Amino acid sequence: MKKIPEMPIYQLSTATAISSVDGRYNERTNELAKFFSEMALMRFRLLVEVEWLIFLSVVVKVIRRMTKQEKTFLRKLYRNFSEQNFYGIKRLEKTTNHDVKAVELWLRQSLQKTSLADLIEFVHIGLTSEDINNTAFGFMLRGGVKSLFLQYFRVLAELQNIISVNAHVPLLAHTHGQPASPTTIGWEMKIYFERLYSLFDELVGSELLIKFGGATGGHNALYVAWPKINWRKYSEQFVNKLNRTENHDHRFSLTFSFNPYCTQIENHDTYAKLFGVIERANTVLIDFNRDMWTYISMKVFIEETKEGEVGSSTMPHKVNPIDFENSEGNLGIANALFRHFSEKLPISRLQRDLTDSTVIRVFGTAFGHNLVALKSLVKGLKKVYVNTSQIKLMLDENWAILAEPIQTILRREGVNQAYDLLKDLTRGKAEIDQRALNVFIYEIAKENNLTKEVVEELKSLSPHTYLGNRDID
Repeated sequence: MKKIPEMPIYQLSTATAISSVDGRYNERTNELAKFFSEMALMRFRLLVEVEWLIFLSVVVKVIRRMTKQEKTFLRKLYRNFSEQNFYGIKRLEKTTNHDVKAVELWLRQSLQKTSLADLIEFVHIGLTSEDINNTAFGFMLRGGVKSLFLQYFRVLAELQNIISVNAHVPLLAHTHGQPASPTTIGWEMKIYFERLYSLFDELVGSELLIKFGGATGGHNALYVAWPKINWRKYSEQFVNKLNRTENHDHRFSLTFSFNPYCTQIENHDTYAKLFGVIERANTVLIDFNRDMWTYISMKVFIEETKEGEVGSSTMPHKVNPIDFENSEGNLGIANALFRHFSEKLPISRLQRDLTDSTVIRVFGTAFGHNLVALKSLVKGLKKVYVNTSQIKLMLDENWAILAEPIQTILRREGVNQAYDLLKDLTRGKAEIDQRALNVFIYEIAKENNLTKEVVEELKSLSPHTYLGNRDID
C-alpha cells in the first residue's frame, strides 16, 4: 500500500491563520492583539502580580517599603514586556503546565539578582490563579470595549452626516413591502441613530466586577497569616486602584469594581450584562444593514464606484452592497459568540470548574468579528449617497397612498363610509394617479356638498408633501 504523503506544516501567518479575523481581516483587527493575544494576557497577568506586590508594601505594609527605584523597576517589567519575555514565560509553562504559575515563577526569577530578592516569597502570596486571571480578563475587555466604542461612535457620526444632509428629503415608506405613507430620509436615519445611541450610552457606563479573594473567595490564607488585617477592605482598595492603571479613561471604557461575594471565580454576571448591551447594539445594526441593502436594491441609495473594483466575475455592470453584507454577516457571528458567553459564563459547578477558561479565550474572536463588522459599515456609509431622482419617481408612481389623508379629511367632514369609498377606489389598483384622485374628489364633493375650501385642501395633497411631523431635534 502506498504511503499517503503528509501535508506540510504551515508556519502561522496571516496567510495560514485558520481564523478569518487573524487572516483575511488582520489589517482591520490587529489593534486587538494588544488586548486579546496570548502575549497581552501574559502581560496583564504580570501587571496584576506586580501591582499586588507593590500594594502589599506601600498600602498594606506587611512587607518592607520599596524604594521609588524598585517600584519603577517592577512596573517596567510589564510596561516594557517583550516577545522575549513572553517566550521566557512559555518555556516555564512547559514545565508547570500552568500559565499563571509560570508568570509567578518568571517574576520571581526576575527579582533574584536585584534589591528586591528579599521579597521573592511575597510574590503571589494569598492569591489564587483566578484572582490574577479575572483581573487580567478585565483589562482585556476594557481594551476591547474601547475599540468597539470608537467604531460605534464612527457609525453614529456617519448616520448624523446623512441626517444633516437629507433631513427633509421625502421618501416613500414601505410596510409589509408595500407602498405606505411617506417618511423622510432624515427621519429613518434618525430612528437608527437614536436606537444605537441609547445602547452606546449604556456601553459607556458599563461596570465590570472583579474577584480578588483567594482560593474560594474568603481570603482564607491571608487571614490565617495576618488575622488582624481587613483583607476584604484592602482587596476592594486594590481593585479600585487598578482603575488608575494603564491610562484608564472612564469616558471610553469599563470601570472595575470589587465583588466581595464570589467562589474561586468571579460570577461573570457583569460579563453577561456587558455582552448583552453589545449584542443589542449589534442587533440594531443588523436591522440597519438589511434596510440599507434594501434601499440600495431599490436605488434609493447609490454606491459610489471605485476605479479598478469589480462587482461580479461575469456581470460587468454589478455594484454590490458588499460592505453592508459583510457587516451583517460578521455582526451575526459576533452575536452568536456573545450570546454563548452570556449564557455559559455565569454558570459554574460548585466553587469552580474549568469550562469558563476555554470560553474566555474566544473573547478576541468575538471582538474581532464585531470590529470588522463596524469598520465595514462605516466604509459602506461613506460610499453611499441619496438618489433624489429615484425617490421622486417612486412618489410620483404611488398617488394611491393619499387614500389615507383623503378618507381622514372626508370623515372629518361627515362623509359616510369614507374609508370604504377610498378602499374601493384604490386597493390593489395600479392605475391610480393624480387625475384619478381629482375625479374622485370632484364626484364626492358634489355628492356631499363639500365646500370649495375642502375641495382645494384635498386637491393640494401630494405624495411629496404628505409627511406629517418629521421634525428632527
